[in-house]
Amino acid sequence: MNEIKRRSGIGIKLYFFIIVTILAAVLGTALISYYASADQIDRFYKTATLSNAKIFASMIDADFFSELRETVESDEYQALRDTAEEEDSEDIIRGYLQEKGLWEGYSTASGLLNKYLQNSDVVKYLYVVVNDEAYEDCDMLIMDDANNPIYVTGTFEENESEFSGVDISGIIEPTISNGDWGWLCSAYAPVFSEDGRLICHVGCDVSMDTVMEERRQFLITAILGALGFTVFVLLIAVLLVNRAVVKPLNSITTEMKKFRPAENASYDEAGVISLDIRSGDEIQDIYEGIRKMQTDIIDYLNDVSALQRDNEQAQNDIRAKDEQIGAISKEAYKDALTGVGSKAAYNKAVSELNEKIAAGEAEFAVVMVDLNDLKKVNDDHGHKAGDTYIKGSCHLICDIFKHSPVFRIGGDEFVAILRDTDYNERMDKVGKLRAAFDITCKDNSRKPWERYSAAVGIAENASDDNSYDLVFKRADKAMYEAKKEFKDKNGSYR
Repeated sequence: MNEIKRRSGIGIKLYFFIIVTILAAVLGTALISYYASADQIDRFYKTATLSNAKIFASMIDADFFSELRETVESDEYQALRDTAEEEDSEDIIRGYLQEKGLWEGYSTASGLLNKYLQNSDVVKYLYVVVNDEAYEDCDMLIMDDANNPIYVTGTFEENESEFSGVDISGIIEPTISNGDWGWLCSAYAPVFSEDGRLICHVGCDVSMDTVMEERRQFLITAILGALGFTVFVLLIAVLLVNRAVVKPLNSITTEMKKFRPAENASYDEAGVISLDIRSGDEIQDIYEGIRKMQTDIIDYLNDVSALQRDNEQAQNDIRAKDEQIGAISKEAYKDALTGVGSKAAYNKAVSELNEKIAAGEAEFAVVMVDLNDLKKVNDDHGHKAGDTYIKGSCHLICDIFKHSPVFRIGGDEFVAILRDTDYNERMDKVGKLRAAFDITCKDNSRKPWERYSAAVGIAENASDDNSYDLVFKRADKAMYEAKKEFKDKNGSYR
């Protein structure tokens, strides 16, 4: 029973992989096709909506709407508008506009708006609104179509989502939304006065209810069609895979379990695998490899004891050599004077970083430190004092960058490769390092070889860096700029 489960397990995993792959490919293709089509339709409706808003905006009289806006924004008008709405009386607003000499212009603009709506097959709503920073989260409707009473002019409403977080000083790009009025594509075109002042926006809404319903039906059809096609393809794929892969693998697995190696046994007695597999593919390679391995085991079984003894001695020899090499390598990677990483260790670290950069896994910064005045210390006080100067400077560097490797790559040059906490706080720590050097440099109570000074430069790995060398060069350049600043201030030496 366990053997049957293992043999069928290979097929189940392979069938599952095929099913998932084909299903993902077919459904993915269907969804890509659906979203590409939907995006094309959306762009068409957005273009059409904005074009209608722009066309009507070009047709209206900006001067009239400037006067109308000024009138309806007044407290007097707003009070009348509230009364008209309570009494459901358009005459109050009509009379007021006539009194202000605006009724004729209002009638003309309103008639033009309604005529445009009647002659358009796509526009559902057309209106004129004012949005101003003084209104905070509201906009004011100053003209709507004939389906609404006149006293809606001057109505303040909560800002439409199209105005949220966008620049309202020009065209407000089309958006598609689903709200109380169904699916709408909305766009707003600005109306400017002759002196360039924004007066209002023409809002245009195009209904997309039918489009969205058709899109939903298309998606359902596409998914069902994809599933049906997937089932058909899967049946063929399963039959082919079973014949070409699963059955041969099951046969190999069954024969492998009969192998019982023993000393002085023939191939047949040991149960060496023997099948007629000539598929000319990787399965034949697997079969031949297993057979070769089994025959080799039988051929060399009688020598296994001697091989084990020889192997044990060889392992002891290798272990001793490894210990010797490890000791030598440890010394080679350690700077003899300071105890930090040597140039060899630095080169190894650079090689590892280049591999991480190539894999897109590198996050580090390079700090280049070049000691000032080392030659003068050596010349004036001897090389023993110079060594003390180098070790003291190295101690400052290591004390700041506790979580990162530090390398001595030259007589007076150090490199720290920042990572972890040091990388996250890189600028703060570089500032502390510079301050530490500055303090010891200026401390006249110290001996000359204890007044440490260095030029420090930093650069961090950027997304477009394809090698460590690019980061190092920027750090080196920054260090030399600091070095030049030191020399300009102090001369060649302090």
